[in-house]
Amino acid sequence: MRSASISRETRETRIAMSVNLDGRGESEIVSPIGFLTHMLETFARHGIFDLQANIEGDLEVDQHHTVEDCGIVLGEVFKKALGDKRGIKRAGFFIYPMDEALATVAIDISGRSFLKLEAEFSNARVGELEIELLEDFFLGFSGALGANLHIRVHYGRSDHHKIEAVFKALAKAMKSACEIEPRIAGTIPSTKGVL
Repeated sequence: MRSASISRETRETRIAMSVNLDGRGESEIVSPIGFLTHMLETFARHGIFDLQANIEGDLEVDQHHTVEDCGIVLGEVFKKALGDKRGIKRAGFFIYPMDEALATVAIDISGRSFLKLEAEFSNARVGELEIELLEDFFLGFSGALGANLHIRVHYGRSDHHKIEAVFKALAKAMKSACEIEPRIAGTIPSTKGVL
């Protein structure tokens, strides 16, 4: 079973996560930011990952530490569950329509981190979540996982739908990248021999 657990505690946040890459899309998320909870549940469901998370942070300061550290821990727990990445497909992409919104996500779990995010939003928040912190979330995730992550929101009216399209596309792209390719089982998917 490809699964892992991570706990990270700083002066600003306390976050524990567990993931099963070969799960059924079940999640138990405890978070002080409702829309973040919804997006993590959405990510688990559409990636068919089992994900548990207990997230606490210094919201009396603001949401930045909590959202960024959540992305970091999500990247760390996926990296741990993937181990040496033998046999994985490594890269994945998905174009996801969410009603009037459309988002594309492409990811390569290459061992090198990079984020390109192209998205425009009309509001400062969706629910409780401060939208500008999404970039920090995805930077933390791609950095901790060691992945090239490219995200584009093509269009949409609703910020809620645009963000949800991104998380659903990320889930599907991650599902593809983490899947085992039977033809290369037991080998590292790189000409370098290491990821």
